[in-house]
Amino acid sequence: MTVFIMVADVFTGAHVWQETAPRLAAAGSEVHAVQLTGVDAGRPATSARIDLETHIADVIAAIDAVDTASDREIVLVGHGYGIHPVLGAADRRPQRIARVVYLDCGMPQNGVPALAAVPDQALRAQLAEWAQRVECESELAPPARDEWQRWGSTAGISDAALDRLTALAAPQPLGTLLQPLRLTGSVVAVPTTGMLCTRNGVSIDLVQRLVDLGDPMLTALADSQVTFFELPTGHWPMLSCPAGLADALLRAAAGEGRSLRPVGAGDPPAHLRPFPLDVPELPRDRREHVDLYVPDAEGPRPAVVFVHGGPVPAGTRPTPRDWPTLVGYARLAAAEGMVGVTLDHRLHDIADYERAAVDVAAAVELARADPRVDADRVALWFFSGGGLLTADWLTKPPAWLRCLAASYPILAPLPGWGLTGSRFRPARAVAHAGTLPVVLLRAGRETPEIAATVEAFVTTAKDCGAHLELVDVPNGHHGFETLDPPEEIRPALHHAMRSVVTHLTS
Repeated sequence: MTVFIMVADVFTGAHVWQETAPRLAAAGSEVHAVQLTGVDAGRPATSARIDLETHIADVIAAIDAVDTASDREIVLVGHGYGIHPVLGAADRRPQRIARVVYLDCGMPQNGVPALAAVPDQALRAQLAEWAQRVECESELAPPARDEWQRWGSTAGISDAALDRLTALAAPQPLGTLLQPLRLTGSVVAVPTTGMLCTRNGVSIDLVQRLVDLGDPMLTALADSQVTFFELPTGHWPMLSCPAGLADALLRAAAGEGRSLRPVGAGDPPAHLRPFPLDVPELPRDRREHVDLYVPDAEGPRPAVVFVHGGPVPAGTRPTPRDWPTLVGYARLAAAEGMVGVTLDHRLHDIADYERAAVDVAAAVELARADPRVDADRVALWFFSGGGLLTADWLTKPPAWLRCLAASYPILAPLPGWGLTGSRFRPARAVAHAGTLPVVLLRAGRETPEIAATVEAFVTTAKDCGAHLELVDVPNGHHGFETLDPPEEIRPALHHAMRSVVTHLTS
């Protein structure tokens, strides 16, 4: 028999599992939804100070209550904040735990408080500042009905369920978010399952790409003891799809799920696969964080600056400007008589868009200052997560910017990115683009979450009369240059490049 011990996210108690628990029980499992001290009405505080250790003790008590003499395997499930007390407890009782399920949450590290995992960046900064002025015994008020999105996507939740979530929400003891998680490392031996809610902005394919980039913290996710599931919903699957969640939990307990490909296994990772077009070899001219590919042509030439996506972990080697796709685009531009420009920027984390924008602006100015570049004729071409960086250029296009292009871009922050109030919102900024030509390569088989941002951009562009040209890749996936058959990609790439060159030379 499997014993599920489940721990809820901030502001919520054992009640959130009321539709999932009976389904697990009906399948023959034993289920315990942990009541957290100071959050659940059934477990009132016995002292003024409630912190993460308090909630770890709550989970340990639930583990110790399971009869050790019986042949029952304990599966701990942590949702959002709940993964912190789950890991703290599993680290102290590793021999009792068969599996830990990370339900739409991050990967907490030793010494890091749960505050670091608050998804909304502006809210996280506000809480950090507030915490310096109040006692740890203080409480954080629960969100109003229209504020839950700041804690995770509410996609899929019915109005009635959202009303119930709001009505039953309880204040969160501030100390639970501020006290660092302490781990000895024993929990590393426990098998794990990541359960990703795709409408909150994360998918298995995305995690695989991050693993492929070589981030040391993520390479362990390709271990044989780690499995993954996807749920096509927002951050609260126990409210939006309890049956699907219960089924996934049962399968996870049985050791099922998708495994990731280890780094270096099989074919090269997507970002290191060949560019789909044959382009002439051309050496690079490296200047600081910028590479120029200069054609053999007279006089200063227009330039196309290619801005990679991300986040890309800081330790990734080779860096993006040496990836075959970026080099291929730059050489393709040079074959058209343009100066192709690639760069590295510091978008290593979702919180890095500000400094990445600074890096891009500096790279553009470095390229424009080169005597081989016509400083009055420049195009910017963005990719994937770099698409958010288009916002600054769309909001107030400089006179020298003759065209803006984007391939499979993300054009609004994804739900779990926590960028509420951020200026990096191209789907809004395009209303200010004026006469700036925009060439958008749209992947027909884009992920639904990213496709929604593209469609919002297209709708706004059409409503405001922006100069938008759509170049569709009907069967293309996100990152289609290295994922899809070259014959399906080449026409779109040639078309888009010709359009950009036309805007630069007319």
